[in-house]
Amino acid sequence: MMQNKLTLFLFNNTGSVFQQFTISKFFLRCLLILLIVLLAGVGYIISDYLHIKNNLVNTAELEKQLSLQLDEISVQRKQIQTFAQKINQLKSELLVLNDFGKKIRTIVNAETDENHGQEGLFGIGGPLPEDLESDLALDQEKEHELIREMHTQTEQIELAIGEQQTDFESLMKSLKKQINLLASTPSIRPTTGWISSPFGYRKSPFTGKREIHKGLDIATCTGTPVKAPGDGKVTFTGRKSFLGKTIVIDHGHGMVTRYGHLSKILKKRGDLVKRGEIIGEVGNTGRTTGSHLHYEVHLNGVPVNPEKYIMN
Repeated sequence: MMQNKLTLFLFNNTGSVFQQFTISKFFLRCLLILLIVLLAGVGYIISDYLHIKNNLVNTAELEKQLSLQLDEISVQRKQIQTFAQKINQLKSELLVLNDFGKKIRTIVNAETDENHGQEGLFGIGGPLPEDLESDLALDQEKEHELIREMHTQTEQIELAIGEQQTDFESLMKSLKKQINLLASTPSIRPTTGWISSPFGYRKSPFTGKREIHKGLDIATCTGTPVKAPGDGKVTFTGRKSFLGKTIVIDHGHGMVTRYGHLSKILKKRGDLVKRGEIIGEVGNTGRTTGSHLHYEVHLNGVPVNPEKYIMN
């Protein structure tokens, strides 16, 4: 029986036995096992606490990252919606620009290309593509759908811009032709003075017979400057029988002007002249009754009334 028990002795500072305990080995083993279990439990609790604490830290970090990602997604969706609104605005502005081009063509009587206009700016018939729904709250599915539609309409806009560019290039060519025509048209009086003999039938001052007067006689003093009424090229300078000293200017577009009875010729054949540039001086050369300028306008070889073109 003593073998199953342990005796513990407590001694005082003099070395004599102060207290004596007797413990069974079974109780001691149970106590040891209990202690081990308690230590294991405490270790498990500490480990679990540390694991939970670590998970909480990781969760907080993940929540922070998730919040940042959600904010970024929200910003990106707002940017997508803003871009969609700009696409809608751009489509409207393209149609306004297209209508403006048509009005300009109508005003200047410019022809439209045969291939242009068969299909509208945004496809057959030219309807404006349906506006993108940029104000809807976006989820992932709606976001992907909006992006696909934006991509489609962006391609349509690129094609429309190309079509618009081609149309405006054609319009610019037409405008340049109109500008050249306007610059070349003899639209100002070639000299100062008064009209002594208009265009048309008259009684000849030399023969007394009825004849066609192919130009306009402007009476003025000898030496008065004669100006080119439009841009052109000098094709003749010299004497022409009854007209005396003469200048002829080809303005293009089938239009030619002649200036007779000059006292001085200040240009030579081949010179390019601009509207308002002095080309000679009024005189009394050739067959004439006094100092004046004989001014003719020919359209496609036929004399026409110069007064129809004079704007000043």
